[in-house]
Amino acid sequence: MTNRDLVEAAFADRTRLEEPAVRGAILVTIAELDSGDVRVAEKRDGEWQVNAWVKQAILLYFAIAEMKAWEAGPLAFHDKIPIKRDLAKAGVRVVPPGTIRYGAYVEPGAILMPGYVNIGAWVGGGTMVDTWATVGSCAQIGRNVHLSGGVGIGGVLEPPGATPVIIEDGCFIGSRCIVVEGVRVEEEAVLGANVVLTSSTQIIDVTGEQEVVHRGRVPARSVVIPGTRPKRFPAGEYGVACALIIGRRSESTDRKTSLNQALRDFNVSV
Repeated sequence: MTNRDLVEAAFADRTRLEEPAVRGAILVTIAELDSGDVRVAEKRDGEWQVNAWVKQAILLYFAIAEMKAWEAGPLAFHDKIPIKRDLAKAGVRVVPPGTIRYGAYVEPGAILMPGYVNIGAWVGGGTMVDTWATVGSCAQIGRNVHLSGGVGIGGVLEPPGATPVIIEDGCFIGSRCIVVEGVRVEEEAVLGANVVLTSSTQIIDVTGEQEVVHRGRVPARSVVIPGTRPKRFPAGEYGVACALIIGRRSESTDRKTSLNQALRDFNVSV
């Protein structure tokens, strides 16, 4: 049986966790997550596909891992999952006290300021995870992305088949943005400061004569700001949070110039 077969069998029947072959398959899968040889989700033929069995392996890893105490200088920890090692060999810059948990993959050239990357996550090269930004379990962060200070990228571990949060290549996520519940931000989109996106958030394109409403997806190269729209409740009418697409980044071979131009053109706070 393959590692996938063993993981799926154990997820259906937890009594099999006592089998050495099953435990070995789980440990190998987490090691392959850590090295980038497997991913929780990946793009195939232009569409994102979830590898549910890999999420199952993470959940089973929590079940078999033992609590351990360890120290890093004056800091003490007590947890089941160790931190990622060999960062210099991996070509990843991590600024204290930034933390990458074992089982997350970060490509060479990425930078982690004092933030956090959780198990199952994938972070592309050239990406900046800025101060106090968090990358939740299984989130997929593309290449050359900027997650600004205090950004919260939510984890989506259960159910195993659920799509994680996906931030595609070249995106700029402004300060204190929150992206959760499997929302996908497509290539080169810009989220202004304090945009909050959940699976039910209305993402309203207001650039045309008629609004176009998206949920769960920010179209490529969109420039997005926080907004509200009125909604009537028994107690009266109140403004409910939404997100407004107010323009598009221009297609340019120079992505840095394109980003700066978008911020100037639309007065987006970051």
